[in-house]
Amino acid sequence: MSANATDSRSPLLVWGALAIVYVVWGSTYLGIRISIETLPPMLQGTLRFVTAGLLLGGFLLVRRGRAAFRMSWRQAGGAALVGLLLLTGGNGMVAVAEQHISSGLAALLVAAVPLWLVVLRLAFRDRPEVLTLAGVLVGFCGVAALSLNGGGEAADTSGIVVILLASLSWSVGSFLSGRIPMPGDAWTASTIEMLAGGIGLAVAGLSLGERLDLAAVSGRSWLALTYLVLVGSLVGFTAYTWLLGNAPISLVSTYAYVNPIVAVVLGVLVVDEHVTTQILIGGLVILVGVALVVSTERRGRSRAPAVTTTEPAPVTSPTSP
Repeated sequence: MSANATDSRSPLLVWGALAIVYVVWGSTYLGIRISIETLPPMLQGTLRFVTAGLLLGGFLLVRRGRAAFRMSWRQAGGAALVGLLLLTGGNGMVAVAEQHISSGLAALLVAAVPLWLVVLRLAFRDRPEVLTLAGVLVGFCGVAALSLNGGGEAADTSGIVVILLASLSWSVGSFLSGRIPMPGDAWTASTIEMLAGGIGLAVAGLSLGERLDLAAVSGRSWLALTYLVLVGSLVGFTAYTWLLGNAPISLVSTYAYVNPIVAVVLGVLVVDEHVTTQILIGGLVILVGVALVVSTERRGRSRAPAVTTTEPAPVTSPTSP
């Protein structure tokens, strides 16, 4: 569906699916925070994405047979590379960072991904509009405010650095996904991304000395991991994919700046995370910058409906933190 298309589906279904994406993807930061209480962060990601990838892949095989995975080696390699960048580098480092910073602060810093994407476009000599650049400058002022002294909370500086690297890795993966050979079907691509990302997390985790002691894992962490697999990765992805085909992208894209708000609120309510004035102000500045970037890019696409584009990638990425 084009960016300025009119939704032909029941508004109730559209808003129901959008609510799922808002809450589910916003809650994944809290899910990660709880799961890594007794699970190693990278091996937690391995369990999550390999399981979700196998479930989704099995569903595709049952539904469509081997035809679902007919692709070239270059397309499979492209999806694997994107999975490594998004899930091993991006999601894996989010889990590592949440050992040192709150889930709400992590979500607000990851919200800067659209800003990094504009920087990457500039590096490849793409010329965004002036308002897009203004949004980037505004957003990065918010990032700077949160990065200084951990947003005013007791946060390890290493956690801030890791989450910024996670955002960069996620941005590079999103940027490349529209520029390298990829499977034509989003479900197939997501299956390969999750399996490759999960395997990458296993290699990274074991190399860094992580070990899985099943006897030490709490029921609370197992429940959080189950939620991340079934709800975060599968239900959220299904709702998002349905929205892309049945609702205007201008409406779907709002998840980019609603998810961080949901993450902060859930962090406060469920695990009693502390939100400082600096976090509130810095987070608001980031969201204003992201909203300016997304809205400006959306208007640019609607003025040129004959040109298809995947920018900004985080708005149309079928994966979540």
